[in-house]
Amino acid sequence: MKKEQVANCQFSVWYPIFKKHTIKSQILPLPQNVIDYLLDDGTLVVSGSDHSTQPTHTNSYNSDAEEDVQWSDDETTTTVTAPEFPEFTSKPQFLQCSDQDSPDPVISYELVLRKWSELIPGGEFRCFVKENKLIAISQRDYTQYYQHILTQEQNISHAIQDFFSQHIQYHFLDEDFVFDVYRDSQGRVWLIDLNPFGEVTDSLLFRWDELMSGGEAAQQLQQDGPAFRYTMSEVTVQPSPCLSYRIPRDFVDLSTGEDAYKLIDFLKLKKNQQEESEEEEEGNAPP
Repeated sequence: MKKEQVANCQFSVWYPIFKKHTIKSQILPLPQNVIDYLLDDGTLVVSGSDHSTQPTHTNSYNSDAEEDVQWSDDETTTTVTAPEFPEFTSKPQFLQCSDQDSPDPVISYELVLRKWSELIPGGEFRCFVKENKLIAISQRDYTQYYQHILTQEQNISHAIQDFFSQHIQYHFLDEDFVFDVYRDSQGRVWLIDLNPFGEVTDSLLFRWDELMSGGEAAQQLQQDGPAFRYTMSEVTVQPSPCLSYRIPRDFVDLSTGEDAYKLIDFLKLKKNQQEESEEEEEGNAPP
């Protein structure tokens, strides 16, 4: 995995290429003073999410979309400090690149607003591409069992393969990458995200050693298409690691190192909400 491959997975890089096949989005560059504030040695106390309004967009930093907007009860308070997340300052996205001696690519920090879409977790899948060949597909929310995946295995796999061959293959800047898709109730497939082909990305139901070296995934590719793994029964269901705390999936990804910077957009949004709330309170105060 090269540093350039990581940089190519920035949202602003791949979105213009696949704009017709993903969720409508708007990219807002983050000024340096905002980034400095978010990385400052401070504490931000965030109150519970607002359940009273229907969301119109989801927000993300450069790549991944937030999966759970209404993530906490009204009484829940989250405290975040920059030093508690060393990933914010150590640029971990390049730590596992093979070209460590080369200079780091310029990363433009952005706030990405995506049109609100009701995505059912059972319709999300992660796809692994090596040398421009789709070698593996994994259920995204593998901690849960979805019967429709078992009964529609062939249809799902074929739909993703068709989408890849028609819209993704040979169109991206790299030949090794990972992309997430969503298959809706009508059978249509949408591109959700792109990530580097390497250990900085969660391999879910696969292991990176088998994906990189070949193994079962490569053998099955030569036989009847990409390997497709999913939770096959309720017996194998695993408890969600964030269930007890009601924390969003982005926080889980942050703790596992999948995307160390994706939380910046969340902090930015919450800060704006706090300021708007304070302004409303001042406006409603008696003279």
